[in-house]
Amino acid sequence: RVSISCHSSPSNSNNDPIRVAFSGDGTGSNVYPALAIAEELKTANPTCQFLFLGTPNSVESAAISSAGYDFASVSSPPQNLVFFPQRLLKSLIQCLCHLRDFQPHVVVGTGGYVSFPACIAAKLRGGTNVVIHEPNSVPGFANSLLSFLADAIFVAFNSTLDSFPRNKCLVCGNPVRLSIRNLVSKATAMSHFFPDSGLYVIWQTGVEAFDEMDSLVKTHPRLYITPFMHCMDLAYAAADLIVSRAGAMTCYEISATGKPSILIPSPNFSEGNQFRNASLMADVAGVTVITEDELDSSTLAIAIEKIGDKKMEDMSERALKAANPNASP
Repeated sequence: RVSISCHSSPSNSNNDPIRVAFSGDGTGSNVYPALAIAEELKTANPTCQFLFLGTPNSVESAAISSAGYDFASVSSPPQNLVFFPQRLLKSLIQCLCHLRDFQPHVVVGTGGYVSFPACIAAKLRGGTNVVIHEPNSVPGFANSLLSFLADAIFVAFNSTLDSFPRNKCLVCGNPVRLSIRNLVSKATAMSHFFPDSGLYVIWQTGVEAFDEMDSLVKTHPRLYITPFMHCMDLAYAAADLIVSRAGAMTCYEISATGKPSILIPSPNFSEGNQFRNASLMADVAGVTVITEDELDSSTLAIAIEKIGDKKMEDMSERALKAANPNASP
């Protein structure tokens, strides 16, 4: 049985609010579960205080700032592995300083580089519970190491239990943000992006690719292009079909919103997580999967054309049945 205490220490006032630090970086699958958990905790206890640790000028810094939570920067991992030990030590010291100032009762690690020094720092401080959340079917490197130090481990899939100490584990699914679980109408969402109805494309390119893509297509009258989508709930609500990579949180959000989709797993993850995620979505929700090697404009166009109204309706129904949108603790 997993049990975590979040009560203030005896030396503190009884009115001392619960403070939770979150650490997760690199991808949305590491960042958005933390935001969803924070939303649920805030709803259950409005006095809760949160601090998010992550790397500067990143996915997490943009998402967390947009959500209105406090964010503290930790140095990014170096490009050259020769300097990794030095940078990791620097990151650990930074995390110790941030946690000393914030005095959290719990540190939640959701994967990625920063979660490792943050959770280690929490253990070095003493008296701080460490919880990790693993969104993928195959654990990332940081969570695999941290599992031995964690007080509790929350996982999305039953198959992940074999990768962690079972006595610490609880299968809870992936938490989905409240805004995505309660979408506005399609008409309202469309009006945020476009002046009238019709066939349009909403494209989140990612920060690194934005300038090049924008220079090629920015004059297209039926395209909304952005490096980062701050209002992802509106994008989901406006969409009839989603074409996306297959990150764990993307797959869960597609299921929670009941949207038909075409998934293109990224080959840039050594554990093969995205291909496994996409394969699972194909089995349970009937999504179309295109590998990177198969991908070109013709292949994608044909895949889109093959998805008629009847198949879209079936995919939507199956996605909703597979969803567990209330996974947040």
